Amino acid sequence: QVQLVESGGDSVQAGGSLRLSCAASGATYNNNCMGWFRQAPGKEREVVASIYTGYRSTYYADSVKGRFTISQDSAKNTMYLQMNSLKPEDTAVYYCAADFRQSRYRCSGGYFSAQDFGYWGQGTQVAVSS
Repeated sequence: QVQLVESGGDSVQAGGSLRLSCAASGATYNNNCMGWFRQAPGKEREVVASIYTGYRSTYYADSVKGRFTISQDSAKNTMYLQMNSLKPEDTAVYYCAADFRQSRYRCSGGYFSAQDFGYWGQGTQVAVSS
């Protein structure tokens, strides 16, 4: 079993920055797909970014490209999401997720959906005011 715990959510003004963390414990492996998703009220959960650990190959949704950076610290079993130039439309609950079955091609190419991920954190709230 894998446990994922997010932290770092907060309320900020537009243009501000936040860094989310996702600490993983349990049965983690070198090569797996980890991702950040978000869900705003009344909307479906959407992918924000993903990283194929081991190779550090990354994928970003168009809406966050150039503003958000996904990274990992293997020694700490922790994944991060640095969010800069935040906009009100970034307001959502952010979730981290992990899956051990996806290939590097699918993970770093964004060829997946939320349903493909088997392990989820509890979520952390990000609120961006204008």
